[in-house]
Amino acid sequence: MSPALPSLQLARLLQLASPALPVGAYTYSQGLEWAVESGVVGNEASAGRWLGDLLAHGIGRYEAPLVAALIAAWDAGDMAEVQRLDAEFLASRESAELRAETAQMGFSLRRLLRDLRDESLAGVGSVVEAQPEVAFPTVWAGIAAAWKLAPAAALTAYLWAWAENQVMAALKAVPLGQAAGQRLLADLGARLPAIAEAALTLPEAAWSNFTPAFAIASARHETQYSRLFRS
Repeated sequence: MSPALPSLQLARLLQLASPALPVGAYTYSQGLEWAVESGVVGNEASAGRWLGDLLAHGIGRYEAPLVAALIAAWDAGDMAEVQRLDAEFLASRESAELRAETAQMGFSLRRLLRDLRDESLAGVGSVVEAQPEVAFPTVWAGIAAAWKLAPAAALTAYLWAWAENQVMAALKAVPLGQAAGQRLLADLGARLPAIAEAALTLPEAAWSNFTPAFAIASARHETQYSRLFRS
């Protein structure tokens, strides 16, 4: 893959990682809201442990390498592999809310492909439009490949967007102050480059999203009486 000009690549990375990306990520807490309700998360330290563990043992060891594989498949034009990985990710969602989340965000990002009117994204759009349902990472990876973003940088941006959304959810749900949020982001951000690099070479046989507390929190959130978030 030949990279885009560094300045343009940076702009594209910032666009894909931006909270302004109209996919509704801010409406989801991915079970964090239930962790707060149950008392597992109640301050900056416990929020940091929850997010750090999820990053290390779930997002970093399953979602990140899957996104890396999707970028490689899109870049190689291997649509059978893209569809296989898309189906695998959808099947890996442990709760109805988590599955609905990635399908809704995938739908919104697919719609954005049309609205951007970017000819370089036409090939991605034609593939995902043909699918009745598509996961968010699949469309995101397709855009990253079409814009010729360096895989390591793209993965770091993807992970940053996840971390920022989770910290913003913690700010509202715990709640935490702005300075605490920035400390959490600084800590999580320092871990991202190594996690992204490892994800690029992690063989599929070693992928793992074994995070039982996360799965329980996601499922329990579905019947939580009072809540701000959709997951």
